[in-house]
Amino acid sequence: MKKEYPAIPRDISWLSFNHRVLQEAKDESLPLFERLKFLAIYSSNLDEFFRVRMANHRNLLRVNKKTKRELDISPKQTVRTIQRIVNRQQEEFSRIFEKKIIPQLAKHGIHLKRRLDMSEEDQEFVQNYFKEYMLPYVQPVLLIKDMVRPFLNNAQLYLSILMKDKAKGKTAYAIVKIPSDHLPRFIELPSTDGEHNIIMLDDIVRHSVSWMFPGYEIEDTFSIKLTRDAELYIDDEFTGDLLAKIKTSLNRRHVGPASRFVYDRTMPTQLREYLEDTFELDRYDILAEGRYHNNFDFFSFPNFGMTKLLYPPQPPLAYPALEESEDFWASVRESDHLLHYPYHSYESVVRFFERAAEDPAVSHIKIVQYRVARKSRIMQALMRAVTLGKQVSVFIEVKARFDEEANLRWGEKLEQAGVHVHYSFPGVKVHSKLALVRRVENGKEQIYNYLSTGNFHEDTAKVYSDFGLFTADERITSEVSRIFSFLENVMIPDQPFQHLLVGQFNLRSGLEKLIEFEIKEAKAGRSAAMTLKMNSLQDKAMIELLYRASQAGVMINLIVRGICCLVPGRKGYSDNIHGISIVDRYLEHARIFHFHHAGEELVYMSSADFMTRNLSHRVETTFPIYDEELKDKILEILDIQLADNVKARLLSDQQGNTYYRGGSDLSIRSQEETYHMIKRTLVAEQMELDDQ
Repeated sequence: MKKEYPAIPRDISWLSFNHRVLQEAKDESLPLFERLKFLAIYSSNLDEFFRVRMANHRNLLRVNKKTKRELDISPKQTVRTIQRIVNRQQEEFSRIFEKKIIPQLAKHGIHLKRRLDMSEEDQEFVQNYFKEYMLPYVQPVLLIKDMVRPFLNNAQLYLSILMKDKAKGKTAYAIVKIPSDHLPRFIELPSTDGEHNIIMLDDIVRHSVSWMFPGYEIEDTFSIKLTRDAELYIDDEFTGDLLAKIKTSLNRRHVGPASRFVYDRTMPTQLREYLEDTFELDRYDILAEGRYHNNFDFFSFPNFGMTKLLYPPQPPLAYPALEESEDFWASVRESDHLLHYPYHSYESVVRFFERAAEDPAVSHIKIVQYRVARKSRIMQALMRAVTLGKQVSVFIEVKARFDEEANLRWGEKLEQAGVHVHYSFPGVKVHSKLALVRRVENGKEQIYNYLSTGNFHEDTAKVYSDFGLFTADERITSEVSRIFSFLENVMIPDQPFQHLLVGQFNLRSGLEKLIEFEIKEAKAGRSAAMTLKMNSLQDKAMIELLYRASQAGVMINLIVRGICCLVPGRKGYSDNIHGISIVDRYLEHARIFHFHHAGEELVYMSSADFMTRNLSHRVETTFPIYDEELKDKILEILDIQLADNVKARLLSDQQGNTYYRGGSDLSIRSQEETYHMIKRTLVAEQMELDDQ
């Protein structure tokens, strides 16, 4: 991107997104256990960030000077900036947890006790628990200078101990494992009168260290954790057995170099420096946190049946047109069907595969698997289909970050069941969300497709906001068939894609053409506008094109959940660009691209974000919505999101995450409004059917 165009560095923007997650934990209008959940999400996000993105920056610090000069960024400055932002956020995290969450838990009779808070009864319970359950796992190690260094497992919790040798009077150091990989992190202590007392596993270990080092006087203890680089370093994807190389790299992932060493910020300098020396860390590796690490364990915090401290139930809405249809296939032939999860039930998707498996008229089933549930009815249906004589083909993207092992396991299981399994391409990820069913009807082939913005994952469909389209429209089905032919045979389609925008073929050029059309309209003095909803916006060429569109007079609305390197509202560059981000109960995951297009109102949905990796290095699918009624519903949902003045934050180069409070005098929380809008629509449709 030309230097004169303003841009926010990718990872700085991502940290701003994660701060929006932290804001949810701070929001006192949220139920208390949901605020704890957002602390867990923030922690989980940050852990992955350091294992992937920060590890990459750490590697750039080690390259030679010539290579550094060729980079667009200064690795050293980037690392320092990231550390400064994360340190500030971690201090806020601690304030939220200690000053806000813990007192609120106490008001509801839930007391998180520390070691010094325990009664005699608590101490007796803890001693028995330690001896009965924890003793085999704690692995105490005395740290002796210039001796063999103990290995710190990736993301494993340890307690570092500052102590004194009773006989020699000298300072000594040790570490002890906190066995949260074997035992629950939160242990309930004896409770009375409806009160609930909890102690964290960390504090049970703190209470017990004196038994492990009888010849020493324990002066203090501080928690530590080492996060390791999670990148799969495959030297050559283009020769040899790619699958075998991925498996080998997965085995090395858990012993990779350090990407972050976190420690209790109250730790004295002498202990911290001793640990740095022992584990060969440098100043770019270490970050201060609070008393506890691995705070994603708050996902498992016990709620004691206190449902009032959770979100009110919002049960997924049935989609009768498919779920209750006597002829599922006829319903799809008659019209396209668009479902919006998690507002709609995911049952229609599951039944799509289960009915295809059982239907004698179905001959073929094809699907792209990127991430899939551990217990999946969809995968079970595919294996069942094979036993009933169907031809089943599954493309598995093994390089789906942190799901590689799960995908390999599913691949082996599917192959054993007789499914035709195809695996990753060298150098390219397949990120499309597609399925195809071939059915023989009256002696002719009829194709049914399911295209989505989200994965075939029954669990995440309950918390990720996505769209899924069922269609038998030949304009779509013929081109989806060509994508599957490409995935299975690695042969370039002999015809161009005219309706779908497909990564590796026409995705980038197709989107550029649509934006250029709006620029042309604006320059001609005609109405020109677009609304782009996505997870991330980073691609330099796309950002420059959007700036050009704004300068030409195109009115642009951005709804970007995560990374947004574009700066909205910058005078002279993006005056006509308004950008918001919505972080709420559900993870906004859908990608919707709406173009005014001289009044034609084109609407596309996509698996792709405006990231260079999506537009240039992946097989993605962007699909049009042709049904006018469905198009109107999507535009209504976009309008609701743009009007959100409760959970929308304004995107800017200040990274302040200021809440948008404009628009209506009424409070509009888009996710709640969307649920009720869909519910009203279903009720109205049912009443219309009843009248008929």
